[in-house]
Amino acid sequence: MSETSPAIEVRNLVKTYGRITAVNQVSFSVARGEIIGFLGPNGAGKSTTMRILTGYLPATSGTALVCGLSVASQADAVKRCIGYMPENNPLPEDMRVSEYLFYRGRLKNLARGRLSARLDDVLELCDLKRVRHRIIGTLSKGFRQRVGIAEAVLAEPPVIIMDEPTIGLDPHQIQLVRELIGQLRGRMAVIISSHILPEIELTCDRALIINQGRIVAAGTPAQLRREVIGRSRYELELAGDAAALPALLAAVDPALTVSPGAGPDASGFHHLILSTPREDDLGEALLGALAADGRFRLRSLSRTQPSLEEVFLAATRRSWDTVDNAAGRK
Repeated sequence: MSETSPAIEVRNLVKTYGRITAVNQVSFSVARGEIIGFLGPNGAGKSTTMRILTGYLPATSGTALVCGLSVASQADAVKRCIGYMPENNPLPEDMRVSEYLFYRGRLKNLARGRLSARLDDVLELCDLKRVRHRIIGTLSKGFRQRVGIAEAVLAEPPVIIMDEPTIGLDPHQIQLVRELIGQLRGRMAVIISSHILPEIELTCDRALIINQGRIVAAGTPAQLRREVIGRSRYELELAGDAAALPALLAAVDPALTVSPGAGPDASGFHHLILSTPREDDLGEALLGALAADGRFRLRSLSRTQPSLEEVFLAATRRSWDTVDNAAGRK
C-alpha cells in the first residue's frame, strides 16, 4: 500500500439475502491513521459491511479493498492486514490473559522473539499488566473488552475494525476504552461501529451514517451538522416585550426565526431559541442590537450546536422519507 492510498476503499458494495438487500451500493474510503465512526439503527447494514471487509461474508457485488488488496480475491492477505474485534467478542473463558495473547500472536505468525516484547507493549497500552495472569473468565466486562482490543492490535495491523467496542460498559470503562482508541490515531486506520453517539463524536475523525443499507450522510461532526441540519442556533434569555423581538432581530438577520422555549420564569425572563441558515457567528451583532434597543434585559446569549444524535435522527428520517416517496411513486 502506498503512503497516499486509502487504507480501506469500498465502491458500490451490495449484499443481498434473497429478496432482502442488507447493503445497497455503499461507497466510502478510510485514510491511513484515520478513525471512522459507523452509525446506524439496528439492521442498517453496519455489521454486514464490517463482516464483508474482514472476509467473513462474501459481497454480492461491488469492490472492497483493504491496503490495496481485494477482499474477494485476496482474502488471506487481507486478513493479515486487519485486527478485528466483533461484537460480544468470543474470548476463551479458561485461558489466562497473557496465555491467550501469546497464543493469538503465534497464530498471527509473530516470531517468538518479537512476540515477547510486543506482548509487554499491548499489555501496557491496554492497561492489562495487573491482570496478565488472571483467567479471562474471571474478568469484568471492561477488562474483557480491553483484552479484545489488545488482541486486535497485537500484530500491529494497518487496519482495526471494532463492532460496538463499548457496549455494556460503565462510564468509567467507556472513558478508558475511548482513550485507548484515541491512542491508535495516526498509527492505524480504525472503523468503530457504535450506537453510543457521544462516543463517536468524541473519538472519531469522521462519521458515516447508514440506514436501510445505504450511506445517508458522511463527514466530520461539523460537516454533518451543516449538511443535515443546515442551521445555526442560538439560545437567548431575556426579559421585555417578546412581541417586539422579531422586528429587532430582522434588522440583524432577516432569516432569523424565533421559537419559544421555557418561560417566563419568576423573574420575568423568557427562554427563546433563534435559528438561521447563516453559518457566521451573529452573537456580537445580536448583543449590540439588544443593548442599543433598551427595551430588553439580557441574561444570557449562547450559540449552540445540534448534537450528533439530532444529526443522526434527521439523516435517518430523511432517508426513510426518500424511500417512502419513491415507493409512493411506483
